[in-house]
Amino acid sequence: MGIFSSIMSKLGFGSDSKAVSDETAAPAAESAAVAVPQAISAVDVVAKLELLAAAHAEKLNWKVSIVDLLKLLGLDSSLAARKELAGELACPAEKMGDSAQMNMWLHKTVLQKLAANGGNIPAELL
Repeated sequence: MGIFSSIMSKLGFGSDSKAVSDETAAPAAESAAVAVPQAISAVDVVAKLELLAAAHAEKLNWKVSIVDLLKLLGLDSSLAARKELAGELACPAEKMGDSAQMNMWLHKTVLQKLAANGGNIPAELL
């Protein structure tokens, strides 16, 4: 599983085993064909990240930092992991050589891809 897939999994995208809310857990057996699309469209990424941030010992600024976003999700935030994620998401070669540029590109791209996959992300974060 790739790093972006891990990000999506941690946020509850497309996972029947991790109910997005208690409301979707019970009807899932009755209407399994409908449950998955509802779960995907109902992922409130900001609310989930804010809950994680409130419970986290470290103050993390996930709204602007890819490192903090990865840490908040319990994922590897090392430079090697971020380079792997950048390769996965087709980061332009000119940004790969400068970790600051790569990090800014990664943060924006991860949020855009989460939104494209049904995540509720406010426009100001995109």
